[in-house]
Amino acid sequence: MANLPRKLGLADSVFLVIGAVFGSGIFLTTGIMAASLPSPGLILVCWFFGGVYTFVGALIYAELGTLYPTSGGPYVYLKEAFGLKASFLYGWSFFWVIGGGGIAALAMGFSEYLGSLIPALSSSRLLVVVHIGPVSASLRANQASAIASILILSSLNCAGVRSGARMQNFLAVVRIAALAGFAGLAFAIGNKTGLTNVGGFVPSGSLPAWTNFGAAFLAVIWTYDGWYAINCAAEEVRDPGRTIPLALGLGTLAVTALYLLANIVYIISLPVARMSGIIRIGEASSAELFGPRGTFVFSVFIAVAILGCLSANILFCPRVSFAMARDGLFFRRLSFIHPRFRVPSTAIIAQMIWAGLLCLTGTYQGLIEYVAFALVLFFAATGLAVLVMRRKAPGRPRPFRVWGYPLLPIGYILVNVAIGAAVILARPVQAMAGAGLIAAGIPAYFFWKAENRPAVGSANGGRE
Repeated sequence: MANLPRKLGLADSVFLVIGAVFGSGIFLTTGIMAASLPSPGLILVCWFFGGVYTFVGALIYAELGTLYPTSGGPYVYLKEAFGLKASFLYGWSFFWVIGGGGIAALAMGFSEYLGSLIPALSSSRLLVVVHIGPVSASLRANQASAIASILILSSLNCAGVRSGARMQNFLAVVRIAALAGFAGLAFAIGNKTGLTNVGGFVPSGSLPAWTNFGAAFLAVIWTYDGWYAINCAAEEVRDPGRTIPLALGLGTLAVTALYLLANIVYIISLPVARMSGIIRIGEASSAELFGPRGTFVFSVFIAVAILGCLSANILFCPRVSFAMARDGLFFRRLSFIHPRFRVPSTAIIAQMIWAGLLCLTGTYQGLIEYVAFALVLFFAATGLAVLVMRRKAPGRPRPFRVWGYPLLPIGYILVNVAIGAAVILARPVQAMAGAGLIAAGIPAYFFWKAENRPAVGSANGGRE
């Protein structure tokens, strides 16, 4: 079995964790939360516990990542704990929906902000219309720029993991410095009309309903999503027994600190009543703090943040389909490793093509909503994998062991099951559609198993 070379150091790994999380969500979520939790104190508490939830997940993934430091992340852990069927359904969902849909959504988000800065690249500009009988297809400027961003970043990653990592590191440093600078200027010279929030920082009287907390916390969790990026690329990490736990711990703590800092800025800039329901809370905050020029600069910052998050996702997402293909459970060509650049170039290209098609069709957002509940259930299953592997492979070297075992993994499992149940109750139609998308992987699994029977389970110790 050909392996990918270990070229990612600690700094690369930490920046990958930060970069895969720190995108557009932090600039959009708080206003939505304020409609459910009209209290600055409760908003900050929700973000803090979102960070705690993420950090606990990072501890669990750190044990599994050092136990199996190979490409694929959760796909590998589920395979070792529960067999190929469970892991295939994760990988199937990841390629078609979680990874592909996420990349498309980020690319379109970047193009929307780019279009607001450069009108010639906005969605209002129609480039091409093609009529084929009764069916017509069009290409708008924002779709073209979204596809171009995916193409350019995918090309960088095809030129070697170091090439992709350098771009990712640069964009991560720019984002961190920009947010720190924005916060510093906000405290120093910004128009802090939100200081009136101090009097009502903690709500008086009865607390909002638990469903309000659930809706807000779910939004927070999606904004933290992507922290497991380094696990998917673990095969390319140097000294994984040391690097993976440090990268997950430092990366998730850094993201939590950045998110809390951003929310403190929002709170000092806008009264909570004005936050409620605002989608682009980052722009509204910058406009209040610094005026129209501040909004323009902040839009540039958001575009860079989304581009950096897109770069990180393009780096780690193809490693999952690569691992599946190497096991003979996906398109065989996706297991190809470029002889010169030593990256899964075909898997990168396949993910690029699929994400580009989703940009053209505009179905990416619906796909993500459909599989939302399944993602937290996969998190729960991965938490359970820690318990299972402690029994199945007690003697296997574990450079890192999750703290508070078994209480911490059990708590993580229960929280994710509860969140999944809440999503099903709140969005039954989307949940059923998501279950259908995942179930479509069952016949696909038996197809690839029959086509590649000698190879199935041969890599990384996989079993039926």
